[in-house]
Amino acid sequence: MVLDTGSDVNWIQCEPCSECYQQSDPIFDPSASSSYSQVSYDSSQCSSLQESACRDGKCLYQVRYGDGSYTVGDFFTETVSFGNSDNINGVALGCGHTNEGLFVAAAGLLGLGGGPLSMTSQIKATSFSYCLVDRDSAGSSTLDFNAGLPGDSVVASLIRSRKVDTFYYVGLIGLSVGGQPVQLPSSIFDLDQSGIGGVIVDCGTAITRLQTQAYNALRDAFVSLTRNLPATSGVALFDTCYDLSSRSSVRVPTVAFVFGNGKSLDLPAKNYLRPVDSTGTYCFAFAPSSSLSIIGNVQQQGTRVSLDLASNRGRVLF
Repeated sequence: MVLDTGSDVNWIQCEPCSECYQQSDPIFDPSASSSYSQVSYDSSQCSSLQESACRDGKCLYQVRYGDGSYTVGDFFTETVSFGNSDNINGVALGCGHTNEGLFVAAAGLLGLGGGPLSMTSQIKATSFSYCLVDRDSAGSSTLDFNAGLPGDSVVASLIRSRKVDTFYYVGLIGLSVGGQPVQLPSSIFDLDQSGIGGVIVDCGTAITRLQTQAYNALRDAFVSLTRNLPATSGVALFDTCYDLSSRSSVRVPTVAFVFGNGKSLDLPAKNYLRPVDSTGTYCFAFAPSSSLSIIGNVQQQGTRVSLDLASNRGRVLF
């Protein structure tokens, strides 16, 4: 299943399929399960959905994502287990009969957000962590619930919004390039009282999006230190690209996130200078955002991200 810390609803593709994409494993057949139970429309689980409907007293759900993907179907409860864990009864899931999007052969989506319908909330996890392997790796990414938290991590504050309980906001205070701070207003990443702004950690978003002023300043700082690299035209959402077809290797300045305690998370070069074709075009893998900033999964690859939900103040560990 696709991991997504930026949404709550868990769902899998279900028979009978009105419109299903190709997945690796067999599609779930509710008629073969003795523990499948449809959720009633007047239940608290159904009322927690952002988009729901009623059919014969039963709950229907719909989830639409920012990239245009969507899933529609019956809302139900089922028995769930992870690896060798005990069974967890009565977990609410979407039984998707109509699904479309770039889910890359996965059986569905595991919502790890902070809302009441997320898997994290339903199993009452006090912490969880994940490590995303590089998209070109033959290895597997991992997900742990309630495991020990690493002690040698870069620690950032976890900030919760009164407006949106799904998102995990993180206390980012700045950026650096080549070891030098990027000049930014001190409040540029703040989450205001109306729920505007802030920075979230979202493994369901590919590329990190930064508030436009912050993105422009970061990009300009990177460009100023890479004038020795041959520039080329932008590609898709990337406006800063290089033609490295004649190079066997390059040196680039380190890009880092700076958190409230002054600790920096230095990114590996492959997490911010990404190939976009097979001919040697590489692009600076950040993009601007009008308001909300998002630390996406490309920048998280190869780093274990741990969310400590039990502590009074909350922490995110990298």
